[in-house]
Amino acid sequence: MLHAFDIHEFKREGEDWVRFRVNPWQDSNADATIVECPVEDRRAVRSSSGHAQERLVVLLAIRLAEKLIVSEVTLSNRDEMGFRMLIGREALRRGFIVDPARSFLGGRAPKEARRRNRGRD
Repeated sequence: MLHAFDIHEFKREGEDWVRFRVNPWQDSNADATIVECPVEDRRAVRSSSGHAQERLVVLLAIRLAEKLIVSEVTLSNRDEMGFRMLIGREALRRGFIVDPARSFLGGRAPKEARRRNRGRD
């Protein structure tokens, strides 16, 4: 699940597409990016609080710890959540092990991005 906002569906050559914005850096609005891609699917998803919502599904290339994978990602407004993206089980099954006792094993945002984003929210 990816925090996306300004989500707009449209048609391109008869196919369903979606345009949305993402903020790539945690705790910052710097470097907001507009993304356009085909709609892969629509799914009814139930949140941990039990609220059901239909979400758009897109295929995105994701880099995790120097490994590039293509995965289905649902789009949702996560303004109230601590993290902008949750990686699902299907994506993690592609050669990843989760160690709940450790953090940032794949690295942090580049120092330049963290420095540039300080105080911009």
